[in-house]
Amino acid sequence: MLTLECLSELLEKNRAAAAASVREFSIGGRPFAFNSEPAIMGVVNLSPDSWYRESVCLTAASAVRRGKILAAQGADIVDVGAESTLAQAARADDATQQSKLVPVVHELRAAGVLVSVETYQPAVTRACLEAGANVLNLTGTERSEELFRLVAAHDAAVILCYVPGKNVREVGDFDLTTDPVEMMREYFSRQLEIAQRCGVEKILLDPGLGFYYRNLQDSAMRVRHQMQVFLNTFRLRTLGFPICHALPHAFEQFGAEVRCAEPFFAVLAALGGTNLFRTHEVPRIKAVLDTLQVF
Repeated sequence: MLTLECLSELLEKNRAAAAASVREFSIGGRPFAFNSEPAIMGVVNLSPDSWYRESVCLTAASAVRRGKILAAQGADIVDVGAESTLAQAARADDATQQSKLVPVVHELRAAGVLVSVETYQPAVTRACLEAGANVLNLTGTERSEELFRLVAAHDAAVILCYVPGKNVREVGDFDLTTDPVEMMREYFSRQLEIAQRCGVEKILLDPGLGFYYRNLQDSAMRVRHQMQVFLNTFRLRTLGFPICHALPHAFEQFGAEVRCAEPFFAVLAALGGTNLFRTHEVPRIKAVLDTLQVF
């Protein structure tokens, strides 16, 4: 059971980290005050294999329409992807991803919507950045220098996802024997060094809680791990960069009320010091964050 005593103990052990501030910067000409104002990233899935049906768009027109709606509902950035991260989902090659993503990126940018593209492929990244994408949501580790140079050349931002493997479709088991935050700190430190050496300065860090791990299929174990990482997020802020979290779902706990899961986890993520909330449920998350800001 999560209690006030648990939160108090966590704070007492990490008071210095709790006071850490993060870098603030502009994306697409829009300033983000990460230290004082949380931001929201809405999701558009162009893959038919994506499980969150409300976010799935099978045509460019429907994807653009959803992106505009998400922005109107309060999304500061709209994240689009053409390959599901589910283990059983079909792979999407470069040509398929580009044919789906580029028209959507172009139209959303023409409408003034900031766009993030989720991919780990250099050719897809290049095409989307040339179409106007503002952020690379990087879900892989291979050819990272090439990807970072593309981001820097377009004055874009990058979200570094914690990926213990070549890419999000080929992650290994999660190491449950050690402090996950320290493990992530080591990973992000290495990636930050490479990204900055390649000229990237606009960087966010994503602990990767929404990814598939074979040894986290037990729902209680997975949710316990997710809650632990959310509440300890502020410890990663000592790296100096804002934190992005993809909010998870906990089917087994929420059942028919699964669309309430992301708002629940948003509270834990906010308490832990998250700066950018990636969600399928923009209006609900905005309401949660607006309410927390009142306190």
